Amino acid sequence: MAAPFMSRKTSSSPEFHDMQGLIASAYSHLPCAAYLLLRVSNRPSSGAWLNDWATRITTASAKQARFSLNIAFTASGLATLGLPADALETFSFPFLEGMVDQRRSRILGDFDNSDPQYWHWGGPLNERVDMILLAYAIDDDELATRLNEIRESVAHSGGITEVLQLDASRQSDNREHFGFADGIGQPTIGGGGPFAHQHEKQLERTSHATLLKPGEFILGYADESGQVANLPTLAWADDLSRALPPVPEPSGRTALGSNGSYLVFRQMAQHVAEFWNCFENAARLPNGRSDAAERELLAAKAIGRWKSGAPLVLAPDNDNPALHDRNDFAYTCDNHGLKCPIGAHIRRANPRDSLDHDHPDAALHSVRRHRLLRRARSYGKRADDPFVDDGKARGLHFICLVADLERQFEFVQQTWIHNPAFAGLNRETDPLIGARVAPAHFTAPATPVRRRVHGLSHFITVRGGAYFFLPGLRALRCLAGIAVANRERL
Repeated sequence: MAAPFMSRKTSSSPEFHDMQGLIASAYSHLPCAAYLLLRVSNRPSSGAWLNDWATRITTASAKQARFSLNIAFTASGLATLGLPADALETFSFPFLEGMVDQRRSRILGDFDNSDPQYWHWGGPLNERVDMILLAYAIDDDELATRLNEIRESVAHSGGITEVLQLDASRQSDNREHFGFADGIGQPTIGGGGPFAHQHEKQLERTSHATLLKPGEFILGYADESGQVANLPTLAWADDLSRALPPVPEPSGRTALGSNGSYLVFRQMAQHVAEFWNCFENAARLPNGRSDAAERELLAAKAIGRWKSGAPLVLAPDNDNPALHDRNDFAYTCDNHGLKCPIGAHIRRANPRDSLDHDHPDAALHSVRRHRLLRRARSYGKRADDPFVDDGKARGLHFICLVADLERQFEFVQQTWIHNPAFAGLNRETDPLIGARVAPAHFTAPATPVRRRVHGLSHFITVRGGAYFFLPGLRALRCLAGIAVANRERL
């Protein structure tokens, strides 16, 4: 087995021209999106197609005004393209095992209705997915035109088959289907270039585990601990492109993973009416009527922010839209969760300084090692009445980028989101996306008597997902060359 390279970064400064644009941008200026799931059916032909489309991939060095395109691969995709086994073995174990591996499913809470056997794609009973094309456009017409061009090229490639198209969009008010502002509190990447613009844009209203080292999300660079995540490598003789940089050790190998990232994709159906009716029932008065203000407060307590995005730590009693994008807060001033409950969704997803009351700085530093770079998009039409189940499909395409699947994404899922004993709680998982085998409860501390919401069910159901590798541009050309040269039958 080839040993992964992990001693020091492969370049002196971020190589934005070699990174795919999704690392630097969520493409917020491109509201329309679609994700094409593809399967390799002929190796040399797929390599020729990749070689052609590699020149059209959007990089991190230049913002495109009307359309952006990125591409990523599953472990089966890399193997099907002909990547040698000794190179494939240098990728991380979660990536190689895949999201539907039984052990990984337990970690991610994928059971009951979210069991992979029920998935629409990516599951053990579904057609194999080797690649994903992530397309973003300025409007529907531009997206349709570009997708037609891509589909025509796929049809004529002789080596690529379309498995499924997943549509997505950005809501005009930037709220997800439950009605809450989304995408607040994103970490930003240090290192200058396009990352500097992101940080400057958020600097006045952000703090606490926000500006992070490139190596937390991009392979080949130092992370918050000064280390470099395991870097996939390739034997020098197998790099027909001769474009990849060498690594010091093991000698004779090149940095296949350089400027790449692991991409997590999960399609999460949102059950809007179930969510709001649960909080409607919790807010009913003795006369049977619902207290609308109490309902909104209890729902905000479960999320940790009001619908506008205002954090409960800064606006504990009423929504304050003026605080809609504020992220400069800590939890040490609210150790008992009287403002923002300890089990609230955003407090679990990013505990900030709250996990060690005696050493908040140390707690904050620890949390910095478990952040995710989110690139999520909603799908489906927003419900006309959030209290009525209209039977229509809607939800969130959860996408995030990490350098270490176990330390970042899987850790957050297992240790914070699905942990029933998180921060001293008792049999409570995340009230929004937590896995549960039976109706559960959520506690909102208060004086003199706590509030408790009973009857929490599954407010989201996983419909599909996979772990992908988002390669650098040099690695993408290398993979295309390997596929073209390898004419063994699939």
